[in-house]
Amino acid sequence: MQQAQQDKMAGAWEPLTPDYGPFSLLWMYEELGECAGILKKRGSQAVMDDPKVRAAFVEELADTMMFFANVLMCYDISATELSESFIAKHQKNMQRDFVKEHGSFLQDADN
Repeated sequence: MQQAQQDKMAGAWEPLTPDYGPFSLLWMYEELGECAGILKKRGSQAVMDDPKVRAAFVEELADTMMFFANVLMCYDISATELSESFIAKHQKNMQRDFVKEHGSFLQDADN
């Protein structure tokens, strides 16, 4: 879908090449900021209870995913490559002891 959109906007938008990868990443961050803004201004409960707020939040998440897909395309990362890396990282995380690694952050500030 992202390639179809790129084809439609050829000449008007930057190409999805490594040189423009950082820009796609920055656009993705902006969309994440819009998600955070909805949560900040309306709250998590509104995302759960108010259909209009929820629709806006989900739309911003979709925008984030679109720019994430653009980043993948900029660096020619396939779904298979990403999936394999995701699975490997999950397996690595399942072996980690996050409490031990980050224990100092989990303690009371008074201790």
